Amino acid sequence: MAATQIPVVVLESSDGHRTMPVLGFGTASNNLQPEVLMEAVLEAIKLGYRHFDTASLYGSEQSLGVAIAQALKLGLVASRDELFITSKL
Repeated sequence: MAATQIPVVVLESSDGHRTMPVLGFGTASNNLQPEVLMEAVLEAIKLGYRHFDTASLYGSEQSLGVAIAQALKLGLVASRDELFITSKL
């Protein structure tokens, strides 16, 4: 399945412009099955998601990181710079 084009907004920062996809994939879950979350994130990347939301409270940060590493290895994204990750303390 081909990736979908998700609309973005342009953010201005001290180091230039950066785009942020307006649609994000949330990773809040009970995270009792981290492998399920990893597969969900990989499928989301295949579908075109580039914005992922996590938080230490969710307990999903490690699963998200492993999924991103796998996506890089599989060539689903060329670099981490293609992804926009939001997190909360």
